[in-house]
Amino acid sequence: MIAAVNGRLKVVVADDAVLLRDGLASLLERAGMTITGLAGEPAELLRRVSLTQPDVALIDIKMPPTHTDEGLVAAERIRAEHPGTGVLVLSQYLDVRYAMRLLEHYPTGAGYLLKERVSDSGVVVDAVRRVAAGECIVDPTIVSHLVRPSATRPALADLTERERDVLALVAEGLSNKGIGDRLYISTKTVEANIHQIFMKLDLREDPVEHRRVLAVLAYLRA
Repeated sequence: MIAAVNGRLKVVVADDAVLLRDGLASLLERAGMTITGLAGEPAELLRRVSLTQPDVALIDIKMPPTHTDEGLVAAERIRAEHPGTGVLVLSQYLDVRYAMRLLEHYPTGAGYLLKERVSDSGVVVDAVRRVAAGECIVDPTIVSHLVRPSATRPALADLTERERDVLALVAEGLSNKGIGDRLYISTKTVEANIHQIFMKLDLREDPVEHRRVLAVLAYLRA
């Protein structure tokens, strides 16, 4: 990721709803970030990113002209053309397919949050910072939906309740220490649970692939 100027993250905000766009920009500015551009449609978003090279682009998934997946298409293009810019996509609806589409191709420096999170400024600010740091972020609601045992997800059924809890927090972008603090268990216990998750999902050690991300993607595919 491109280093922030003077310690302040640079962010472009894209949403065709003016009030939400301005509200998000104000929220991030109060958190010490610099807004380098505002956009209401994909072409303007791409232009702003190209001109200012922000650390993160915060993007509504549904933008003009059809309000289907234009924001997601723009996010994918930004990750492909500007690898130093992370993308955090906001969606009004819980749609695993959209999250999968983004994160499978760009598993680092990308995130997917539901718009309901906007009411919690701390969650949004934290997500922007994590994406800027190159992490993969998945909305906790999507994670909880994915990690419920199901007859259609046999691999999921193999995980213990504790392993599902750990995987949920991995998907939210927490470190092993952060997971341990949240679940009140030791870091060593977290590492043991993650090892079991990798084994049950048949994720072999690979110096190129990031197994933590692959573990989350395995559930997105299911």
